[in-house]
Amino acid sequence: MKDFKDTFFYTKKTCSARGKLIDVSTPRVMGILNITPDSFYDGGTNNTQETALQKVREMLQAGADMIDIGGYSSRPNAEDISITEEIMRVEPVIKAIRNEFPLVWLSIDTFRSEVARKAIEAGVDIINDISGGKADPEIFQVAAQAQVPYCMMHMKGTPQTMLRETAYEDITLDIIGFFEKQIQLAREKGVKDIILDPGFGFAKTAVQNFELLRRMDALKVFNLPILAGVSRKSMIYKTLGVKPQEALNGTTALHVLALQKGAGILRVHDVTEAREVITLLKNYSR
Repeated sequence: MKDFKDTFFYTKKTCSARGKLIDVSTPRVMGILNITPDSFYDGGTNNTQETALQKVREMLQAGADMIDIGGYSSRPNAEDISITEEIMRVEPVIKAIRNEFPLVWLSIDTFRSEVARKAIEAGVDIINDISGGKADPEIFQVAAQAQVPYCMMHMKGTPQTMLRETAYEDITLDIIGFFEKQIQLAREKGVKDIILDPGFGFAKTAVQNFELLRRMDALKVFNLPILAGVSRKSMIYKTLGVKPQEALNGTTALHVLALQKGAGILRVHDVTEAREVITLLKNYSR
């Protein structure tokens, strides 16, 4: 049987951030740290430096490879806060994490170039943009100048409008077309390392999310790492008729499928369980 690295990942093996390399030849776990009062699952639980640092400690001990820090809730109909407020939420937390954990890879979950710039100055290594560069094209220039990887997610509309933006001719082909255009724009600005995120739950119905998961391996055509963010999302808890707090088992099931379809990074709330999935699949594929 093929080696696990070849079975569940593909040609692109590394990402570089300001001279540091992260090996993505086997799947990695990105732990979610929301510095927000209103995120759909953990809003309000990590809003102080003390609670945020404790959460990071727990995720790193559980096996997280990187931490994704967000100060703007992207749940449907979330409040549209100012750039200043978003920076005030994330900047001190980033500095505190970087001070205690100087080697950990940090990602900033933002679609605003100014927030990304401030986050990089504070110590962030990756930009994770839910708009794929559509909301603020200047973000490509920020990534290029700082020489950090850029995670490009697909979304139509905004968190405030995306529930009304679910019309597609062919969801997978439409997303491939989106990435073709945005990758070209990013490359023209000098972005070297790009990660693709199909954007589960963003401007997509439950049926569309599952169709996208079934066909996610089509994104391998770009020869770029793929990030899957399905953790505790509505495609799971609404389908099962449970609450987000009860969606861990469903999340684990979809993580297996996402890895089999080519995901190289799992963005998760529950690091231990995601790491277990990767370990078990690695042994299964030997």
